[in-house]
Order: sequence, then C-alpha cells, then structure tokens
Amino acid sequence: MAGIIVLILLIVLLIVILIKGFVIISQGETMVIERLGKYSRTLNSGVNILLPFIEKPREILWRTSAMIQGENKITPTKKVSKIDLREQVYDYPKQNVITKDNVNIEIDALLYFQITDPMRAVYEVADLPNAIEKLTQTTLRNVIGELELDESLSSRDTINSKLTKILDEATDKWGVKVNRVELKDITPPKEIRETMEKQMRAERDRRAAILMAEGDKQSKILEAEGFRESEVNKAQGKKDAAVLMAEGEAEAKIKRAEAEAESIRIVTEAFGNPEDARNYLVAMKYIDTLGSMVTGQDNKVVYMPYEATGVLSSLGTMKELFQKNNG
Repeated sequence: MAGIIVLILLIVLLIVILIKGFVIISQGETMVIERLGKYSRTLNSGVNILLPFIEKPREILWRTSAMIQGENKITPTKKVSKIDLREQVYDYPKQNVITKDNVNIEIDALLYFQITDPMRAVYEVADLPNAIEKLTQTTLRNVIGELELDESLSSRDTINSKLTKILDEATDKWGVKVNRVELKDITPPKEIRETMEKQMRAERDRRAAILMAEGDKQSKILEAEGFRESEVNKAQGKKDAAVLMAEGEAEAKIKRAEAEAESIRIVTEAFGNPEDARNYLVAMKYIDTLGSMVTGQDNKVVYMPYEATGVLSSLGTMKELFQKNNG
C-alpha cells in the first residue's frame, strides 16, 4: 500500500514537472527567465522548456484596462509573467498644468509606446507603468509651462513632437520606445473660455466691418473710375466731333475756294480781259448780296434801297460786257 502511494506521488510530481517545464509563448509576447534568482534568458514565441524549481519567469507590473469611478479614471496594475511586445496606449487622467502666463488648464493626453528590450524593462525600473505616467506628467508640465495659453491651444503638433522626443530619450534606458504622444483635449477655465468667445466674436465683427468698409470703398472707387472714364469718353467724343467738323468746314472752304477759283478762271477765259471779268464778278456778288437781303420769311421790303442805282449800273455793265463779247 505504501508503495502505491509513493508511486502516485511520483506520478503527480512528474506531471507537475512536465507542466512547469513546458511554457508556450504566444506571438507578440515574451518572458524573462531567472535561474536561481539570476537573469538567464528571454524566451521567444512558441514552446519553451524550463527547469522546474530552478528556473522561473520574472514577473512585471502591468497596467490593465481603465475603469471609471465617478469622475475619475482609474487604471489598476497587476503582476504578469508574460510581457506584451505590441504597441500599448495609456490614456492618462486629466491633469492640471499652468501655462507661462499663469493660466491653469486641464490636459488629457494619450501615450503610445512599445517595449523593445524586455530585460531592461524588468530590471531597470521597479514599476514601469507608473514611471512612464509620472514622467509623462512632469514632462507635460514643463513643456506647457514654457508656452502661453494661446500658444498651447494653437501648437498641439509642436507640443506632441516635443513630448515624444523627450519621453523617448528618457525611457530608452528602460527598454521602451515612445512612438507618439497625443493631446486629446485642452480645457481652459470657464471664465477664460467665455473671454475667448467674446474675443472671437469681437474679432469676427471687426473682420466683417473691415470687409464691408473695403467693399464700400472699392465700390466708390469703381464708381468714380466709371464716372471719370465716362466723362473722358464724352470729352474725347466732343473733341473728335469738333475736329471732324473743323476738318469738314476746312475741306468745304477749300472746295468752295477751288470752285470759286475755277469759276474765276472760266469767267476770265470767257471775257478774255481780266478787267471785264472782275467787273462781272463784282456785279454778280453785289446782286447775290442784295438778293439775300430781301429774301427770307421775316424780310418784307417795300421800298427801293439807296443802292438801287448801283444795281442798275451793274446790270448795265453786264449788258455792255455781253454785247462786247458777242459783238
């Protein structure tokens, strides 16, 4: 009977040894193994064999999923033997920071990181999640403390880049790679938000007034330019018309002068004597002038003018000239 009990105990012990001797590591995970309390090796994914009671995994504190209690966000930690090598994200609770111009604001940040050296993550820091959180909070306070409120609200990309660089350099000794930091929300105090809203409304009103003034100014300028162009065109039209009229009158006078010269030439050739031609032309001009005096709608001449004898003498002269030329 005692032999059977011993055999059962040996079988149980063998099963325990087999269970503890075989470790299966999933893809994306690893395990730090200690032999008699000293670092031995880091296991890869797949099936691994351990020496029971001599080798054992070194546990590490790891943060679990966040829980909401009231208005606070709590992320508890627990000890785990398997280390996750995938990229992790920590959603930190909101924290109060003071800007350069002494404004107290609330900031909600996200941290994306990845363990690149499990051995250093285990042995270089006692509480990795807490260390990363505190380092992020202090670095965030330092970075925001160098900026004024307006810069903090408008320079998120700059803040994210600066935080990522500082945290990546600081966590390198812990075997951690900080990929990026994102600021989810920046919340100024209520009175500051109200003041900013008033400033925004005032700025929008100012821009609207400026745009309206510029539009009115541009409209008046265009109207004045249009009026000036219209007046210039009118003046240019009057000038062109006057020039054309003057040119027409000049051309008409030239034509009349040429016609008169031609008529004088013909008359002179007809009479053969310049003196007789001149007397003829003077007599004709005298008769034309007298005719223009007594013609017209409002002219009523009922008497013989004083120069009638001159007209009669002119007619006599013309009769003598024609008789002379025909004889």
